[in-house]
Amino acid sequence: MTFFWKIMRIPINLLITTFLLIQLTPSSAQKSDWKENYLTAAPKPGDNTLDFLSRYLLADFDCNIDLFCRINKVSTDSKLNVEDLYKLPICVATYNGKTIRSTLGIKDWQQAVRIKSFNEAAHKDGLRPEDFIEDKSLWVPFHEIECPDVADKTPPKQIVRKGNTPSAKITSFYGEDGLNSGSRIYPIFGTKYQKTPLIDNRLKDKVFYLISGHGGPDVGAQGKRAGNVLCEDEYAYDVTLRLLRLLLSHGATAYMIVRDPDDGIRDEAYLKSDTDETVWENMVIPYDQKERLKQRTDFINEVTQKHLKNGVTDQTIIEIHVDSRTHDKEIDVFFYYRPGSEESQDLANTLYKTFKQKYMSLRGSRGYEGTVRSRELFTLKETIAPKAVYIELANIKNDWDQQRLVIKNNRQALANWLYQGIVKNAK
Repeated sequence: MTFFWKIMRIPINLLITTFLLIQLTPSSAQKSDWKENYLTAAPKPGDNTLDFLSRYLLADFDCNIDLFCRINKVSTDSKLNVEDLYKLPICVATYNGKTIRSTLGIKDWQQAVRIKSFNEAAHKDGLRPEDFIEDKSLWVPFHEIECPDVADKTPPKQIVRKGNTPSAKITSFYGEDGLNSGSRIYPIFGTKYQKTPLIDNRLKDKVFYLISGHGGPDVGAQGKRAGNVLCEDEYAYDVTLRLLRLLLSHGATAYMIVRDPDDGIRDEAYLKSDTDETVWENMVIPYDQKERLKQRTDFINEVTQKHLKNGVTDQTIIEIHVDSRTHDKEIDVFFYYRPGSEESQDLANTLYKTFKQKYMSLRGSRGYEGTVRSRELFTLKETIAPKAVYIELANIKNDWDQQRLVIKNNRQALANWLYQGIVKNAK
């Protein structure tokens, strides 16, 4: 669908009058105008707020969502009218033909690079018909100018590779970035989501090992809905992929341990099950459960040790599953952490508090009944990374809980909230 958008401009005679009265320089006038100049666009049929903002790469930041809801007088789950134009949390400045920094009156080079990348991604995705250099219309996402603590503006620590051809072991040291030759294209996310711009480096020098439960010969728990079979491994995988994309976009070194060559991030409700998943570096997943778990933990421990020797101590394991109870049992997201590990407990508690806050704001009186406690699970016991948590997303057999899984926006919300909890814990 073609997106319609327009830019609200202040009349030129008003600008001239203002200039004469208070003697602003042209750059000052520009700076005072563009922050109030919101881009407007029409949604697609069926879009709600999060759908719409996700398309414009804006849904990762609560401040963007809050602003959109406030200026358009909608809620996060409001269905949007395709015949209406909505103000987006994107400010539009007239590009001066020189630099982004001089156009906006900013000094931070990294911030300018992020804004440039945002505009390039919007052009490539068909959200804008022309490049900002051509039409002089520079899009500035709201989170870049008004959100508190959006970015760690310092450049990431550079790691120099040795040798002409990276071996499998060297590749492992760089996580997902070692598989894409340093580009921002990650095929694991699928064609639609493979381009993942670097938003900031707030998670630089932090390593994450993400495990989606089961996979390969083991589909995990199963439920049924509207004549479709829901398999645990597919839904856990999709949420984990979405979390991975968020971590990478904020500068983390991350490893997706269980991998599917062709699924990517999927937006459909019913995710087709397959058995072609592997473990990092194309290791075939064994049939025996204990062997499967040991295969994953052995690899994680090997890479964890390499990072520790290189001085990287902030390393975290996050394992994501979908629980199975009786069909009439509703459960909220709950968390386990490694017994005896204060760092793991702190992370699990932060995730729990983040989810509780989100649930309370959305559900009100219904509340949140998730839990957090230690548990002697294999991954939590047999790994050496300083932090390890295990998450259960829902009861795959319960009709109400299934909505948390089959609605793509809910899967994205789960990933968003996990990411937000991780960031809070990292501060």
